Parts: sequence; C-alpha cells; structure tokens
Amino acid sequence: MKTVQELNKIKEETLANIELRRTEQKDIVDGQREMGLHPTHVLVCGGTGCHSSNGDKIRELLVEKVKEKGLDKDIKIVLTGCFGLCESGPNIVIYPEGIFYSHVKLEDVDEIVEEHFEKGNIVKRLLFKESYEEGIIKPVNEVNFYKKQTRVALRNCGIINPEDINEYIAFDGYQALTKVVMEMSQEEVIEFVKASNLRGRGGAGFPTGRKWEEAYKYPADQKYIICNADEGDPGAFMDRSILEGDPHSVLEAMAIAGYAVGADQGYIYVRAEYPIAVHRLQVAIEQAKEMGVLGKKIFGTDFSFDIELRLGAGAFVCGEGTALMESIEGRRGMPRTKIHRTAHKGLWGKPTIINNVETFANIPVIFQKGVEWFRGIGTEKSPGTKVFALGGKVKNTGLVEIPMGVTLRDIIFDIGGGIPNGREFKAIQTGGPSGGCIPTEYLDTPVDFESLGELGSIMGSGGMVVMDENNCMVDIARFFLDFTVEESCGKCVPCREGTKRMLEILERITKGEGTPEDIERLESLSETITTASLCGLGQTAANPVISTLKYFRDEYEAHINDKKCPGGTCQSLLQFFITDACIGCTKCARNCPVSCISGKVKERHVIDTEKCIKCGTCMEACPVHAVVKK
Repeated sequence: MKTVQELNKIKEETLANIELRRTEQKDIVDGQREMGLHPTHVLVCGGTGCHSSNGDKIRELLVEKVKEKGLDKDIKIVLTGCFGLCESGPNIVIYPEGIFYSHVKLEDVDEIVEEHFEKGNIVKRLLFKESYEEGIIKPVNEVNFYKKQTRVALRNCGIINPEDINEYIAFDGYQALTKVVMEMSQEEVIEFVKASNLRGRGGAGFPTGRKWEEAYKYPADQKYIICNADEGDPGAFMDRSILEGDPHSVLEAMAIAGYAVGADQGYIYVRAEYPIAVHRLQVAIEQAKEMGVLGKKIFGTDFSFDIELRLGAGAFVCGEGTALMESIEGRRGMPRTKIHRTAHKGLWGKPTIINNVETFANIPVIFQKGVEWFRGIGTEKSPGTKVFALGGKVKNTGLVEIPMGVTLRDIIFDIGGGIPNGREFKAIQTGGPSGGCIPTEYLDTPVDFESLGELGSIMGSGGMVVMDENNCMVDIARFFLDFTVEESCGKCVPCREGTKRMLEILERITKGEGTPEDIERLESLSETITTASLCGLGQTAANPVISTLKYFRDEYEAHINDKKCPGGTCQSLLQFFITDACIGCTKCARNCPVSCISGKVKERHVIDTEKCIKCGTCMEACPVHAVVKK
C-alpha cells in the first residue's frame, strides 16, 4: 500500500518524463535530454478505430525501427487512447512539436523514421489536411477540430498510456481520492458534488449529488456503486473511448462515490464487445490494487473499496438501470417495476448508485479544480461539458467534447467540418434510438438538456448522426424502430407489441403501400407506447417517429399520396432514368445485373423500368453522371 507521500513522489518522477506532451514547447527538449529522459514522444492512437486499421502494429513497427536506428534513447513510442478524430485514423502525434500525422499506414513507418526522426524533415504528405495549409504547419492543438473543444472527461485520452498507472498519477490522478479520504467527511463530499450541479451524462441528466445523497441517507449494512458501461446506441462510442484511454479516472471516481455513500464494493458493467476496454480495465484494476488506491484500508484509513468487472452480452435494454442489476445478479436482463428508488433498494435489495462512464470521468477533475471552475463551463442549468460521438454525413467524424450551450451549427460545421460532397444539411439525430431528429431551422439551438428537450429530442448518452438531402426521414424513423424492436426485452405489451406494429406501418409506407390513416395510427401508437411502457427503452422508443412526423410530415405524405421518396432512398419508390448527357459508352448496360438497359454505342441508352430492380449499379458505372433517380 502506497502512502500519500509515495504517490506524490511517483507523480513528480513520471511527470518529468511526460510533461512535454502537454506543453508543446521545443525549449524543454534539451532539458529532457540532460536529465536522461526521452525528449521526443510519439503517441500512437490505440482506440478501437485505429486498432482496427493496424494502429497497434504501426506502434510495434515504430518501436522496432527506432531501436534499429539507435534512436530509442531519444524517442519514446507510446500507445494511447482515442485521439477523437476517427475519420483520419490511424493517427500519430509527435511531441513536443505537436506534429499530427493522419491515415498512417504500415508502409509509411520507414519514411517517418528516416525522414522525420533521423533527418528532422516533417513528412508533409502524411500531415492531417488542416494542419498543413498555405505552407504553414500547425500543431495538433491548433486544428479546428480540437481548438474548439473543451476536454474534461476526455482530458487524458490520447495523452497518457492507459496501461501505466504512473502516467495517470503524474497528471494528478488519485489526488482527488487522496483529498476526499484524508480531508473530507462523507457529507462534505456529497455537498461538493451537489454544489457542482454535475448532471448524469447517461441521458436523463439527474443531478449526481442528489442521487448520492439518497444512498448515503438510507441505512443499510451493504451498499454498492455501479458504473454503467453498457453503451448500446448505434454509432455511440463515448464510454468505450474513455475506458480505453483513461480507465483510472473511472476507478478513482467510483472509489470517491463509495466513500461518500458508505459502499465498499463496486461493479463495472461493460459490454463484452469492447475487448480493448475490458483488457485495459483489468490492467487498471490490478495496478490500482497493487498501488493501494483500491482494496483494504486505502491510505491507511478505515475506508476500503474494491471493484469487479461484469461483462454484458450485448442487450441494449441492459443499459437501463434495473435491467442491468438483474443481469449482474445472474438473471435475464429485464427491467423491474420501479417500486423503490435504486438508491434505496437496488442491487440485491441494497442501496445502489448507478452512474455512467462519462459522469464518473468528470468527478476527479471537479475535486481537483473546484466547483467554481466546473460551473464556469457550460450553462447555469447544465454546467460542464458533454462528449458526443459525431457521425453520419459530416467530414470530421469522431469523438468531440464541447461545453454545454454550444450550438448544433458550431458542432456540425466548425468542429465537424460541415457536410461532405457539397451537399445540404437536412437534420441531425441526437440521443440514439431514444432521441429525435432536428431540422435545419433549429441549427442555432444550444446543446443542453432543456433546449434539446423542447425540440422533442434528448441529449441521451451522446450519439449525434448528421443527415443530408439524400436521407429519407421516414426511412430513418424505420431504421431506429427496427433497432428498438430487435432490442426490446418483450416484458411489457406496449413496447413488445406497439413498436412492432409501428415498424410494420413504417415498412409499408417506405414500400409505397401506406394509407393516409397510417399517420394517425403512428401518432396514436406513439402516445400509448410512451405513456404505458415499463422502462425508458419503451417510453422513448417512439421519439424518432414523433419528431420526424413533427418536422418532416411532408415526406410521409409524399410516400403515401405521391408514392415518391423525396430523399431518393426508399428503393421501392425509385425509378432510374438516363438523361441526354449519356455518351453511349455502354458501361451501364454492361454492368446491369438484369440486362434491362438497351442502346447503341455513342447513342443515348434507355432503361426498361419494368425489368429494373433498382439496384443503382448503372448510376455507379456511368462516367458522366447521366443516370439519375427520381
């Protein structure tokens, strides 16, 4: 077990070697060398996205080549967590200059080592597009994607080695736990969290301090802390990235929560589909126990706290708190009827605190920097930041963290880089399957709990899907309903049967078989499912339909009355035509799988619409874009 003094010594020694990752000051290089430390750090993204593109192999090859060249005393290669800019991966950042290489491949390693490391020549062709403009090379923190973010929950991701507890300690890790256990009472800790007004980042936005207070006040011989890492929204990867890049921040926060409410046992319920996150959590828990910041009599006090992992089998409904607890207890993950508050009777009937990964990741830094600092970020009712997984029809897809109150326009067009291929923005879907679609006229809406709620959407856990003019909003609603039907546990009739009936109606509409009465049926079913379902999954399942009916009703009517899809997505309602721009190259006819295109060489071709299966192969094959769909 380490003492506070020993932790501070580890912090000082490790910080000396990694401080240059934050400073980006060239004048510290000589000082690093004089101290016998590595003056250059090469950080390789080790998040799931870059890992799937050989990020880990790139790091291994860099280590091998640097050693071959005898440069390993000056250059340290580090595998970190997600950098956030997933669109450009695999990513490498070289400190202290902050040189940002993107789309790096294994065959690029030799050139980086020989040109950059040996000769000092930056490999310009590998620089991220925005970091090299008009002959000027910008460091990574000057790129728009990062410059306009405020990183709190993601503060260490892409900076530290997530499998080295010493690096976490060097960046003030476990200082908050030290302060709490050694200097504060349980009541003081809870009042501190309440004063920060940190709201749950899992979707509902319930004040974290109030939740902790309920569990603290309720007497029991055993209490539990649960971290909900069962991230199931399509396209969401916020929690996964935090666990992969900064697992100790969650462990430290859970220990603080345990101290506050009087719990000595914690569980992290994480999806088994997150193997990298699971591995790094296992490593972090073992290291924390060895260091003495988890386990018995932490810092020599009477406070003990341990953490175990529980792996989920991929059921979306287990993200709901009571279903999650059922799963931990060994039963099928199905929601409970909420007779009692979880803070009173939760896991095994004992007072239980459940917060999600991002909520916990905020806790240590709030204790480090103070309530006023935290409340100085964001809005009065929604202080702090929010992490979003930005995806869909946007240039810079990836993970972003912005202060509450930043507008949707700023996120999509400044940080996200706008809509690719010169297309027009149409809508953004927030909150995953439980959220709603927000149209163009509300682009200047600030992102916070209240503002999104007023538009009929939610913040949710942080999914954001951008759509352009080629998206069909009826099909978008159908997609999310299809997901919800698949993931419903089937326990309550409104969700089990109601969502299925809604999906059937939407499928009919997208096939051109809808009737005017179908819109009324969708609205009636939405109301019933929302009010009568047992858990949050069913209660919010209709949101995609409700919001698209509210803002894009004309598209439903076009599908039903005109048998046309304005977005050009619903295959059953499409027709392909060849315009006068055709040059008669015959590529469309040669590629058509059903041979429904006729015409002579150098003459306009014609599509037999009766035989056409609407696969779009002709449009893809045409070199002059003469094939159009209507």
